[in-house]
Amino acid sequence: MLMYPQIDPVALQLGPLAIHWYGLTYLAAFGLFLWLGTRRLKHPPFNRLQGEAAWTRRDVEDLLFQGVVGVIVGGRLGYCLFYKPAYYLSHPLEVFAVWEGGMSFHGGLLGVIAAMVWFAVTRKRSWLQVVDFVAPCVPTGLAAGRIGNFINGELWGRFADPALPWAMVFPQSGSLLPRHPSQIYQFLMEGLLLFVLLWLYAQKEHKPGQVAAVFLMGYGTFRFIAEYFREPDAYLGILSMGMSMGQWLCVPMIVGGAAMWMWARQRNVA
Repeated sequence: MLMYPQIDPVALQLGPLAIHWYGLTYLAAFGLFLWLGTRRLKHPPFNRLQGEAAWTRRDVEDLLFQGVVGVIVGGRLGYCLFYKPAYYLSHPLEVFAVWEGGMSFHGGLLGVIAAMVWFAVTRKRSWLQVVDFVAPCVPTGLAAGRIGNFINGELWGRFADPALPWAMVFPQSGSLLPRHPSQIYQFLMEGLLLFVLLWLYAQKEHKPGQVAAVFLMGYGTFRFIAEYFREPDAYLGILSMGMSMGQWLCVPMIVGGAAMWMWARQRNVA
C-alpha cells in the first residue's frame, strides 16, 4: 500500500499572502486553454473562415475570460443546488463563501455553456461553432483540476483491495484502510485520455455540434466509470439504482451528447 504524501496545500508563502497549489492548477488550466485555443485556430473550419467570421486570438482571450466567470458562478451555484440545496436555502448568504470550498463540475459546465451563448450572441456567431471550438480545449483544464484535488488530499476513492499496487491510505479520510486514488483515475480518463481522443477527432471536418457532442459523451462516460471508484459525498451516499449523484448527473450528459451528435449528423449544414 502507498501512503498519501501529505502535500502542503500552500505552494508559496509571502508574508500574509499564501499561494495555494489549487490556485496554481487553475492558472495552469487557463494557460492551457489559451495555448490550445490559439492552436485550434488552425483546425477546420476555423482555419478557412474569412472576413468578420474569422476567429482571432482576441476571440480566444475573450472566451477564456467569460468562461472563467461561467466556471466560478456556475460551479458554485451548481454545488449549492445539486448537493446541499436545503442547507443553502436556509443559509443563503453562505452561497457567496466560495473560499470555504464547494464547486460542482456539472454546474460549472452549465455556467460555461451560458458564457458561450453570451459570446455567440454578442459576436453574432453560431453557438454550435463556438462550442465546437471550445470543447477540445477543456479536458486539460479538467486534468489540472484533478491534480489540485490530489494535492489537497480531497475527493479520495472508495476502499480498495490492499493487494492493489497503487492502493493508497488517505489519513484525512478518517480511516487507515487503503483506497483508490480516484483523483488520479479522473486525471487520466477525464483529462488526458479525453483530451487526446477529442483533439484528434476535432482536427477533421465535422458537422457543427458534433465535436461538442463527443465531449459530452466522452466526459459523461469517463466520469460515470470513475465514480465507481470515488467515495460518494458523505451527506448523499449512494442514491437509487446504486449510483452516486455524480453518476446521475452524467446520465443526461451521455444521452444528450448522443442525441446532439445524431441531430448534427442529420442536419443539412456543412
